[in-house]
Amino acid sequence: MERRLSSRRIYEGRILSLRVDEVEVSRNGRHAHREVVEHGSAVAILARDDQGRLLFVKQFRYPLGAELLEIPAGLMESGESPQESAQRELREETGYRAGSWTELPPIWSTPGFSDEKLFLFFAEELEWAPLEQDEDEDIALVRMTESEARALLDSTQAQDAKTMFALAWYFARKL
Repeated sequence: MERRLSSRRIYEGRILSLRVDEVEVSRNGRHAHREVVEHGSAVAILARDDQGRLLFVKQFRYPLGAELLEIPAGLMESGESPQESAQRELREETGYRAGSWTELPPIWSTPGFSDEKLFLFFAEELEWAPLEQDEDEDIALVRMTESEARALLDSTQAQDAKTMFALAWYFARKL
């Protein structure tokens, strides 16, 4: 266990903040610095339509300078439960509402430097019920068969971690 000795906020933004903490390392009593990205909780949804296709979104990710294929996801808004956030994000990003929800284990996205917690869901029984997309998003809906999604999971190309986790969970239960 490490004990925080001091903390200094370096940056505070709309979706994340950065602080630098000085800690005492319990193993040897030495002092060290820890850079921590504070990021609100988020949700991610692996959705399957009535034809057995899995829904993904393609969007440009500025930090990578590339388009990624991901499961729908987004930040939780104040006062929302994880499932309420998931329902809203699914509608905003795909246009569909789900009638059946399965909660997956939540994950820490990058625990070495961030406190972001992701709540993941599997959604079925989809019906068309779109919400307007966020103004700063340019998202395209992509439907994939299970074999196409399995190929994505088996690819050696760098992929989005939450998407790979959700697909691994999904295919582990299909055995």
